[in-house]
Amino acid sequence: MDLNDLLHDIHVLEDEMRVYERKYNMLSEAFYAAYQRGEEPPDDAWVLDWTAWASGYEVLLRFREKYRLAVAQLEAQNQSLADVIARTVRHEPVLIPA
Repeated sequence: MDLNDLLHDIHVLEDEMRVYERKYNMLSEAFYAAYQRGEEPPDDAWVLDWTAWASGYEVLLRFREKYRLAVAQLEAQNQSLADVIARTVRHEPVLIPA
């Protein structure tokens, strides 16, 4: 996987989270904190949405962390962020260090 692919996946998940945030008028971060505390939907029709929302948000958090670590690793390899951006803006693959 490269940095562009990971960022694309993050954007797709953020779009999915916005659908739920608009539907329930709540930011994912606040919803997820309540969900983690064990709060359950007051309407049985919301159960599938809440499960998908929480699962999607967990994946989003993992992808954001993976992205953050990848950028940090690139910088640790003496790659300037400006050079990385120059490559990504040209849609050149920037491999994520293992």
